[in-house]
Amino acid sequence: MDAQDSSINRLYQNAKWLALITIYYNLLEGAVSVFFGFQDETLSLFGFGVDSFVEVISGIGIWHMIRRLRQSADENSDRFEKRALKITGTAFYLLTAGLTATALYNIYSGHHPESTFWGIVISLISIGSMWALIHFKVKVGTALNSQAILADAGCTRICLILSGVLLAASLIYELTGIGWVDSLGSISMAWLSFREGREAFEKASGIGGCGCCCGK
Repeated sequence: MDAQDSSINRLYQNAKWLALITIYYNLLEGAVSVFFGFQDETLSLFGFGVDSFVEVISGIGIWHMIRRLRQSADENSDRFEKRALKITGTAFYLLTAGLTATALYNIYSGHHPESTFWGIVISLISIGSMWALIHFKVKVGTALNSQAILADAGCTRICLILSGVLLAASLIYELTGIGWVDSLGSISMAWLSFREGREAFEKASGIGGCGCCCGK
């Protein structure tokens, strides 16, 4: 194996580790967010946690894609990746419906969270983590000239935006105590989830050439 092949293999190894870190981070983030979201009756944090679990399905597809790319330069999704995209898209649509319906009910009933402190903490940690993942994914994708890996970095940018929405909703509620702010944040997350679901089905149908479920 020459130096160039060794360098390429090392880059794909790094890409694989970044995919695995994304999967395990989302599992942990999802569990913590759902727990505190349920405990504090914070819909935006609970929805953020469920979104993280859906991202795990997408992340498994990305991990599989990177393993496949290491063997072949073909960046078109295979059967496993398309199935993962369809499952991801369906889950995002269900999340959209659930968040929207619950947020509207909360607004109607005047419900407000017990606290959004953990939403602030988790969103700040997530923003830092997503920023780091984006940086390294772009670095590896650029080095490999892989549009699929760069598109995965685009997915992570959407996760960064979701973290920003959670931070804004949580912080505004803590400062003002206005209950519908949490529901408004949830509706914003529902819209982003709808976009992610739609784009997942577009990718599964071959509209676009990568295995990513999120828009850039």
